[in-house]
Amino acid sequence: MAIALLETTKTSTQLAHELATIAQQLKNCTVQVRSSSIGGGSGIIWHSDGLIITNAHVAQTEKATVELEDGRVFEAVRTSVDPRLDLAALQINATDLPAATVGDSQALRVGELVLAVGNPLGAVGVLTTGIIHSFALTNTQKCEESRNFQPQQWIGADVRLAPGNSGGCLSDAQGRVIGINTMIADGLALAVPSHVVEGFLKAGSRPYLGITMRPVLVLGRRFGLLLLDVAKGSLAQAGGLLAGDVLIGGCGHSFNTADDLLNVLWHTEPGEVLPLEFLRAGKPDYCEVKIPASNSFSGMKSP
Repeated sequence: MAIALLETTKTSTQLAHELATIAQQLKNCTVQVRSSSIGGGSGIIWHSDGLIITNAHVAQTEKATVELEDGRVFEAVRTSVDPRLDLAALQINATDLPAATVGDSQALRVGELVLAVGNPLGAVGVLTTGIIHSFALTNTQKCEESRNFQPQQWIGADVRLAPGNSGGCLSDAQGRVIGINTMIADGLALAVPSHVVEGFLKAGSRPYLGITMRPVLVLGRRFGLLLLDVAKGSLAQAGGLLAGDVLIGGCGHSFNTADDLLNVLWHTEPGEVLPLEFLRAGKPDYCEVKIPASNSFSGMKSP
């Protein structure tokens, strides 16, 4: 009995030590990101050469301040942003940083233990734990363009998050980062999977019109996208679109869902002109939106 108790105690001690070691590794690659005076969030050192991954709604401006776990502070430049995925890439002038070990989010299973590290409510390097709850959530009919996520792009976990956790890591029990924590919905923490982040890094920035929209129902069928709001200074406003317009198509495609529009946007190259057809007060109209040639797309709104 005494031997069994001793072995159990030893195992528990080893487990506690291993968990503390993993927690410290995750804290080392987690940073604080501040891009405006209204608050900040977290970020992950993705590459040791200074590449930081965070949320688009955390990195709202082209420049940000990044503070490492060791207290060093750097000015960062936003090199890529995709509001649809709520992802942004920042670059700081530093090398040999403690980068995250990236795991395979596609190999996860419901019930697996996960850990989250971030900077909630002013605290630094806070760790919470939980389990994977689900991988798919349903979109709402009303959406901001920056919040039109596809269900397969989510990891749902029952870890505890708070403002400031956004952009921080979700890792597996081995300390491999498998997601970027983004928001809370129905009590669950939602994270962008690591394989989506890798795809984002390969694709770079995508154009963002800066609109809030909702599908229009006509006799029970979807027809067009009603613009509920057009962001000031956005590409949509520059093209002449107004709240109340109904987008019906562009580039030979009809717009019945938000994804119809977003798919056209994703296939429009920087520097090209995007033709859009719409209804205003019931009358057909037409406009052209010039997609910027740079990585910076205006009109992003904080959720």
